[in-house]
Amino acid sequence: MSRYRGPKIRIVRRLGILPGFTAKKTDRDTLPGQHKQRRLSKRKPILNYSIRLQEKQKLRYNYGLTEKQLLNYIKEAKRLRGSTGVILIQLLEMRLDNIIFRLGFGNTIPASRQIINHGHIFINDQKVTIPSFQCQPDDTIQVKDREGSRALVNQFLKKRRSDFRPPYLEFNSEKLSGRVKRIASSKDTILKINELLIVEYYSRK
Repeated sequence: MSRYRGPKIRIVRRLGILPGFTAKKTDRDTLPGQHKQRRLSKRKPILNYSIRLQEKQKLRYNYGLTEKQLLNYIKEAKRLRGSTGVILIQLLEMRLDNIIFRLGFGNTIPASRQIINHGHIFINDQKVTIPSFQCQPDDTIQVKDREGSRALVNQFLKKRRSDFRPPYLEFNSEKLSGRVKRIASSKDTILKINELLIVEYYSRK
């Protein structure tokens, strides 16, 4: 399954706020669709499967993953020692596109992914064009020292929200750079999610 390319507000109305998915907002709190009210009145009670599926979809849309990519992260989290749900969030939070987003260099994860793909980002003085690159503690992330790159990132920085920058990252506004201070924890994510339900969803497949 490829990445979603359709209307983003439709997904937000269905799943709730997804900070990494889109910067757009809506005042409508109803489900999407022409017959949403009729469906609400006749809808059956929400099943446990539906709850787990919804949590999985929130994670996938927010971090911009395909179904295959998310499944691979689940397998990797199970392989590593520790709580699978916690490790899963750590792996996703340490992705380069997410870190670029959390630093404020992009207003969404898709925008941050495009910035990386176009060669605007350097890690430890080496250009990296892979959005899924796993950052490590003490890695230095810097914007390419070129007027066009810095101007692009500054546009996003002017619009960023302060709560998007987590404690595991250090930001230098003068150099337009950031440093990874430690491995992210599940508490560092700004997405309201129950990772245990996602693990349960995949364990039943």
